[in-house]
Amino acid sequence: MRILFLGDLVGRTGRTAVIERLPGLVEDNQLDFVIVNGENAAAGFGITEAILRDVLDAGADVVTTGNHVWDQRDTLVYIERQDRLLRPVNYPAGTPGRGAHLFTARNGAQVMVANVMGRVFMDAMDDPFAAIDRVVNDCPLGDVADAIIIDMHAEATSEKQAMGHFLDGRVSLVVGTHTHVPTADHQILENGTAYMSDAGMCGSYDSVLGMEKDEPVNRFQRKIPGSRFAPASGVATICGVAIETDERTGLAERIAPIRIGGLLEPVLPDFWASAD
Repeated sequence: MRILFLGDLVGRTGRTAVIERLPGLVEDNQLDFVIVNGENAAAGFGITEAILRDVLDAGADVVTTGNHVWDQRDTLVYIERQDRLLRPVNYPAGTPGRGAHLFTARNGAQVMVANVMGRVFMDAMDDPFAAIDRVVNDCPLGDVADAIIIDMHAEATSEKQAMGHFLDGRVSLVVGTHTHVPTADHQILENGTAYMSDAGMCGSYDSVLGMEKDEPVNRFQRKIPGSRFAPASGVATICGVAIETDERTGLAERIAPIRIGGLLEPVLPDFWASAD
C-alpha cells in the first residue's frame, strides 16, 4: 500500500499549494491513502470547516491536528460531524471529537490513523504512550488494520523517537509534526516500523516556522509583542513523507521524504517511479 503523509499546512500559501498539487500526486503515483496535518491551515491557527472540506476534496483521506486544534472556536462544534478530522487522542475524556479512527483506503484496505500529542515542552495532557497503546491493542496491525499511521505532534525529538521505538513492529509509520522543519532521519526501525522525527511543513520557508519573519525576530530581540503573527506569503514547499507497506504484515517496506516547490531542495521517492 502506498501512503503519503504531509506536514503542517501553514496559512493560505501552504494549503493552496497542497490543494492544487495533491490531486495530481494521488493520480500520478497511485496513492492509496493520504494524511495531512492541518492544524495551522487557517491563517496559521487552527482549521475551519470550509478549509477542511477543501483539503478533503483535494484528496486527503484524513486531517490530523495538534495543539492548535481549538484555535478556531467553531471546531468544538463541527468536529463532532467531521469524522475525518482528528484531534490528539490523549485529550481528557469528554473532549469533543476523536483521536483515532479506522478508515477505508482507495484499494479497500483498512487504515487506522491516530493523532497524539507529546508532553515535553507542551501543554499538560494525558499520557501519550498509554493512549496510543490502547489504540494499537484495540486495533492490531495485520488483524483489524492493514496499516496504522501515528501522527506524533510533539516538540521534543527525544519523545518522538521514544514513541517510534515503543511502537516498533506494531504500526506502519510513526511521524512527527509540530516543529515545521523536515528532519533527515527517515528510516525503517528494527522491527519494521517506518519513522521520521518531523515531516516538516507545507508553507513558505522564507519565514520563521511559516510566519512572516519580522515579528518573531522582534519578539526574540525585545521580549515584547509588536503585532500579531501572520503566515508568510512566499512560495510554499510541500513537505512530507511517503511509505510503502507490506501487503501481508502492514509493516513498512520503504520510506522516503517528499519536498516539492519553494526553497528547499526538491525530492520525490524513488519507488514512486514504479507506479503502474
